[in-house]
Amino acid sequence: MSVTETSTPVPGEGREHGLWSSVWEALRGSHQDFTTGNLNRSILLLAIPMVLEMVLESLFAVVDVFWVGRLGADAVATVGITETLLSLVFAIGIGLALSTTAMVARRIGEKDPEDAAISAVQAIVLGVMVSVVLGIPAGIFAPKLLQLMGASPAIVATGSGYARIALGGCGAILMLFLNNAIFRGAGDASIAMRLLWVSNIINLVLDPCLIFGLGPFPHLGVTGAAAATCIGRTIGVLVQFALLLRGTERIHVLRRHLRLNLEVLWRLLRLSFAGILQFAISNTSWIGLVRVVSLFGGAAVAGYTVAIRIVIFFILPSWGLSNAAATLVGQNLGAGRPDRAEQAVWRTGLYNLIFLGTLGILFFVFATPVVKLFVSDPAVVPIAALALRTFSCGNIGYAYVMVILQAFNGAGDTMTPTIVNFFGFWVLMLPLAWLLAVPLHFGEQGAFLAFVFSQLVIAAASVLLFRRGRWKRVRI
Repeated sequence: MSVTETSTPVPGEGREHGLWSSVWEALRGSHQDFTTGNLNRSILLLAIPMVLEMVLESLFAVVDVFWVGRLGADAVATVGITETLLSLVFAIGIGLALSTTAMVARRIGEKDPEDAAISAVQAIVLGVMVSVVLGIPAGIFAPKLLQLMGASPAIVATGSGYARIALGGCGAILMLFLNNAIFRGAGDASIAMRLLWVSNIINLVLDPCLIFGLGPFPHLGVTGAAAATCIGRTIGVLVQFALLLRGTERIHVLRRHLRLNLEVLWRLLRLSFAGILQFAISNTSWIGLVRVVSLFGGAAVAGYTVAIRIVIFFILPSWGLSNAAATLVGQNLGAGRPDRAEQAVWRTGLYNLIFLGTLGILFFVFATPVVKLFVSDPAVVPIAALALRTFSCGNIGYAYVMVILQAFNGAGDTMTPTIVNFFGFWVLMLPLAWLLAVPLHFGEQGAFLAFVFSQLVIAAASVLLFRRGRWKRVRI
């Protein structure tokens, strides 16, 4: 993308910026007003730290599995089952974060830092309330939850301590999500990125120390992995609070803001409910798709799992671009510039299309070598390669789905993506997956094709709904 595109001169934007100077500014933290000036550069300054933030968030689970894998199958199973239970927490955290980003971005775009700070405080209050409601019972009944998930007595005995800390400390996950959503909405994307660096470095250091009892640290086994992650995230949250109270250039929480505002709190709740439902619908649909694939044996499930994890990991930059679009939409709507908000979405979607299109071609051509980097089972490799090739054919649609649905969320219209997800995944994808796989005898490939077709339909519906422009008139 060009970062030297000409635009209307504004204060502080009277000179051209080279690509590398813009990249460095994105990492350091930008002072640009994202409602004016060069739009390409605004996308770049927001997207780079948001992409890195997504990669860093994924590192928590990767690091835990890396070290826990040395403790045996029961320990790895503990992490896997607990992560499945935590998916509900992630869905709630993402839903709360969506509404928080939208509301803070709108207030910042309106040049109203006072109300932005008030919105931030209400989001924190809401996050604390949800953390208490979820965390206390989850921590107390963690062993029972493992049993309900089908864990063997050996896994329950090994993993109860891990599950108690991971589930009981879920508030750290929620607050890390929410506070970073505040910074993203304000346009301080680099701060959100650096805070995850802090949390991850602490986790990287503490994981082996607490798992294996290195030096003065206690030997906690798999429980040490949960403790290290919880400590890393908690310290990150404390640093977030300190930065909000100290203030950044874009947002500053003062003592007078530390009070309940029931009107703002209710608006956040209303937006968050649709956001939580939105991600719950999409996440649970994957369970249904796996159920269809499981009809064709363990190798089919393993192949699907490998392929979808490769796809999810490699499209992390797309999530960063989509989050950048959400922030730009929120801020520019607040500034009374809906045309610039719309232009930001189409342009970000184009960049995402170029990225995912290129990635799709590479995956289609080199599917088998890519899959063999992750699995060597001769029964699984061909199915995983078939799944990866098939999924790659949907990248064109997925590129716009991600950006446009996040743009709706950034505008505060969390209901439209929820409805689109419901019809696209539950009404279209799952019945079609079963129809193609079983009655029409396509086997597991039928489920893969249903996923691609549903993504293309969701993309077309999203584009049509976005063009209608109702999102421009949403008040939050």
